Amino acid sequence: MTTSATAPLTEGTHTVEIDGVVQRYHVHGTGPVCVAHSGGPGILWEYLRMPALERHLTVVYPEPVGSGGSGRLPSHPHGYTRSRYSRFLDGLIEHLGVPEVHLLGHSHGGFVAQYHALHHPERLAGVILYESAPLTGPEHGAEAVRMVQEFAARHAEHPELPGIMAAFQAIPAISDDARMTAVAQGLFPAYFADYWGREEEFAAARAAVRATYISGLEEDLTPHVIDDRAELGSLTVPTLVVVGRHDFICGMRWAEELHGLIPGSELLILETSGHFGHIEEPDVFARAIVDFVQAEK
Repeated sequence: MTTSATAPLTEGTHTVEIDGVVQRYHVHGTGPVCVAHSGGPGILWEYLRMPALERHLTVVYPEPVGSGGSGRLPSHPHGYTRSRYSRFLDGLIEHLGVPEVHLLGHSHGGFVAQYHALHHPERLAGVILYESAPLTGPEHGAEAVRMVQEFAARHAEHPELPGIMAAFQAIPAISDDARMTAVAQGLFPAYFADYWGREEEFAAARAAVRATYISGLEEDLTPHVIDDRAELGSLTVPTLVVVGRHDFICGMRWAEELHGLIPGSELLILETSGHFGHIEEPDVFARAIVDFVQAEK
């Protein structure tokens, strides 16, 4: 493993080379260290900036391997499994040089965080599963379809609805970064509790979304399917589950299941948020994370 010359937790942008691949990451804020793994997979890290949290914690934002300024695997866009992401997390945490960190994973990053907490708990003081779920696959997909249908029914008269539904239908055909970015921007309003009621606040974030196409397939082109339900009962790392009440993709059903499966876990429901509580309810979100980090465990 090789590193950049600057101290690893200095404010700003850094790189660390892990297994011959460059991992870029960004450091903001001050206080206990929290590594924040973004989602997608492939959505560029900037959407996860949490200024309210940075006032209390040193937040380390990796650009997950394969996306943004980090290097790509030889098998790109395939082979980005949780075990691979976890390996890069392990190398990054070692590089930071602190005894323990808190690990926050958002959306697909939550899947990565719970895998890492199950398999590599030794440097984790706690894990925050932010809009995660215990599984992917048909059951998860069917629930998402049901929630999208409810969203469409609530907004049947909105002029943007046809474009949003077209973006959902385009997901299986994504095969490049430009299309991935267009679909992510197209879907953006569906991820909020009330996007159009607060559009002036959220429009800039929508326009800024960028993405890298990651296939979701193993290197042998088989689907990378997740089901942690049998293992979550053995999770020993202190865990906070965070969910927006109006999230359609990793919503209440999955948060409550995670909470029920993980011994001693805490559950935070953000009542006026969808998938992006750090944007919709930033102060409530940040206070809960800080309280969790600072609690005696």
